[in-house]
Order: sequence, then C-alpha cells, then structure tokens
Amino acid sequence: MDYTQLGRTGLKVSRLCLGTMNFGPVTSEEDSFAIMDRAHELGINFFDTANVYGWKKGEGITENILGRWFAKGGGRREKTVIATKLYGDMGDWPNEGRLSALNIRRAAEASLRRMQTDYIDLYQAHHVDRNTPFEEFWEAMDILKQQGKILYVGSSNFAGWHIAKAQETARRRGGLGLVSEQSHYNLIVRAAELEVIPACEDYGLGLIPWSPLAGGLLGGILRKIDKGRSAAENIVKELERHRDKIERYEAFCDELGEDPANVGLAWLLHQRAVTAPIIGPRTTEQLDGTVKALEITLDDKALARLDEIFPGFKTSPEEYAW
Repeated sequence: MDYTQLGRTGLKVSRLCLGTMNFGPVTSEEDSFAIMDRAHELGINFFDTANVYGWKKGEGITENILGRWFAKGGGRREKTVIATKLYGDMGDWPNEGRLSALNIRRAAEASLRRMQTDYIDLYQAHHVDRNTPFEEFWEAMDILKQQGKILYVGSSNFAGWHIAKAQETARRRGGLGLVSEQSHYNLIVRAAELEVIPACEDYGLGLIPWSPLAGGLLGGILRKIDKGRSAAENIVKELERHRDKIERYEAFCDELGEDPANVGLAWLLHQRAVTAPIIGPRTTEQLDGTVKALEITLDDKALARLDEIFPGFKTSPEEYAW
C-alpha cells in the first residue's frame, strides 16, 4: 500500500480511502466486518463514514457498525484513521442538523458514542451551511479539539470560495483550518478543476474524491449490461447521456489491458491535490480488485487520451476568460 500526507498535515493515510456508505443498507454487518478486516490486511488505514449513513434518520446505522467492529479489539481502532461527517438531519426537531455550534457539539458526542471511540481523527462538514458564520463553526470545532475529541477538521461539497473563507477565518483565529475537502470528482464530473482544486492546492488541503467511478459509469458498465446485469434507472439514463464517451473509454481500457474501474481510480491518483479516492466495495472480492489501481501508471500519452475522451477544465478564470 502507498501512503501520503493528508494535505499539509503530518498525518499519513493510504492512497485509497475505504468508504462505508454501503455498510448496513447494502452490505450486512458480517460482510462489513470482513471488508474492514481485509482493508487492514491490504494496508488501507483511512476509512470514511457519516452520521447519516444507514439512511434511517437518527439511527447512525453505519457508525454503529464501525463501533462494534472497533470493539472487537485487535488494534482495529488504533490502526484506523477514521473520518466521519455531520450536517444532515438526525432528527425532526430544530438544531438536529447543519453546522450550528449546538449541533456540532451534539453530533460529535453522538458519533463518538456510536463508534465507541474517544476521538475522531477527521471531522468533516458534509456540506456548507450558509446560515452559520465560520466564526461560530471554528469556535465549536476548536472546543472539540481542546477537549481531545477531534484531531483535524475537513470539509465536503464546499465551493472554492467557501474553502477560502473558512481558511481566512481560521487564520485570523490562529488555527490550522481545514486540512481536506471531500468533493465530487471523476473523469466525467470535473468541475472541481475550476476553483476547488486550485483552492485546495493554495491552502494545502488534501482532496478526497467521492463517487470516483461516477456511480458505476466508469466501472465497465457496458460489458456488465451486455451480460444481463441490471443497473439503476438513473444510471441507465446517465449511460445514455454519456454512451459515446463510455464506449470510447472502455475501448481504451481494453487497449491498456486494464479494468475500467481501476483506470478511473488510477487517473484520480495522477491528479493534482488528490490524497485518496473513496472506494465503496460491497464485497471483499471487489476490494481486492480495487487495490490493483495502485499498480497502474498512466503516462502522458494515456492521460492525454483520457482528457480527449472526457475533456476537463482549465483553472478559473482562464477557462472562460483570458
């Protein structure tokens, strides 16, 4: 396994991040335990979750699964850099969601209880809260840091200017600020290249791409459908929208002799500011296949070919001005 620093911090994390969103709703607890154990065997030390995962309001199903796995001992918690997120509503009463100081305090305490741990390595805002000033956000996060309940703070789904505003507010307070941004980024969805990635580079944030395979579109979907495997209705619609590009992409992957899913992950690992794409295997077999992406080196010619199939963006303002 390859490791890198998380942004400008001294924290070392694996180049692949294990996403746990399937744990509970899709993957059984027993299989979830097996996947996490296998991840450690492969050297993956970076796990991502969120308090809303499990999708039953207020239950924190996925965090509870992680907690029961940590409780099995064997160094499971000590070997894991655990990242969780808050923002989504965990109840129907006011202040049970978003980023007020009140909810940050309550949400952190609840995540700690569910995961049966006394600290969170990376605590992330799942979305920007336009109703909460960053001064309030940082005051609440700083208190959690002082209490030893969180170590680092990250963002998710922030625009470039949100990152800048958060960082400048933290700087005025003498704090470290954000160390990572979890953003929607893959070969098909490349808008992060306009301003989010430049902001991450300038402020020293590690980029953690979510949906690295565009919901399965970059995972060899054509050959799966040809073999009669079903796909969700929304994915089928997206496939028809991008079919020409996907056909060219899968043909190019065949030329490389590589699985499309692994090429998509390898491309992300070659991009600026990227720390670790979030992978979401449903089985240990899928996890074993995914780590092969770390062995793929894409030369300049291959990267140019992928840019030709899936054109990206120049950094703003050059994308739309001089």
